[in-house]
Amino acid sequence: MDRAIPEFVGIPAPAVTRWAAHSDLHWANVTAPLRILDWLGGAPEGFDAATLYAYSLLQPDTAARIRVAFPVLGSPAGLAAEATMCAQPLQTVARGDDLVPEGPLRNWAEGRRR
Repeated sequence: MDRAIPEFVGIPAPAVTRWAAHSDLHWANVTAPLRILDWLGGAPEGFDAATLYAYSLLQPDTAARIRVAFPVLGSPAGLAAEATMCAQPLQTVARGDDLVPEGPLRNWAEGRRR
């Protein structure tokens, strides 16, 4: 976090106020009816919501619904999670992999600087 967030998001790494997360929540770990699989733990509060948001950026309507459903996103407590989850895929983009979400990721990073 201390290296990647400043480099890829452009802000100092926010302090983590609470460690409480699944750590790799994405659509493959969610079932219907709603169940969360593969609970690992060990990420900043809000990291799971930030992960779902990141994986939904190419579907703006879904991403907007996630931001509404998880009020930790956009909150001071969720800033570390958002900045971390934003930096992780931007590192992949910097290596030349998975370039498709680059624009939405950079927009998200810009929003964290405000």
